[in-house]
Amino acid sequence: MNIELREPKTADDFALYYDLRWRILRKPWTEDRESSKDEHESLAVHLMAWADNRLVGVGRLHFNTPQEAQIRYMAVEDSYSGRGVGTVVLKELEVRAERAGATRMVANARENALSFYKKHGYDLIDRADTLFDSLVHWRVVKLLSTTRGSS
Repeated sequence: MNIELREPKTADDFALYYDLRWRILRKPWTEDRESSKDEHESLAVHLMAWADNRLVGVGRLHFNTPQEAQIRYMAVEDSYSGRGVGTVVLKELEVRAERAGATRMVANARENALSFYKKHGYDLIDRADTLFDSLVHWRVVKLLSTTRGSS
């Protein structure tokens, strides 16, 4: 399967991007579409993964500090789960974080995503937030190589 990554640029792109985020990550718990957005949207890196002429995954990166980047809102269409879409998005977000000078990546992962992050070198740190009174998240971290892109 060929996966193409691109950043949303147009209003239509962003509509598709936010819709997938909401449907996968929030709709089962709330009808509030705005719950899939936060105060970091305007400064964040947004990625869309396309396969078979269809949006199949999304992910976002923002910076907590100049050294610490955070992944949020990783989502993959159910029918494409386990087919490498999340891996492609995650790896590109890591590359972009490193290029911008980050030395550490963090995420708050759902229970069902812990094995995905562990497979990609993330360590479990501690329990994080609980959303919607039932959706437990765990803080994961990965130290990034600072040698990429330097001469």
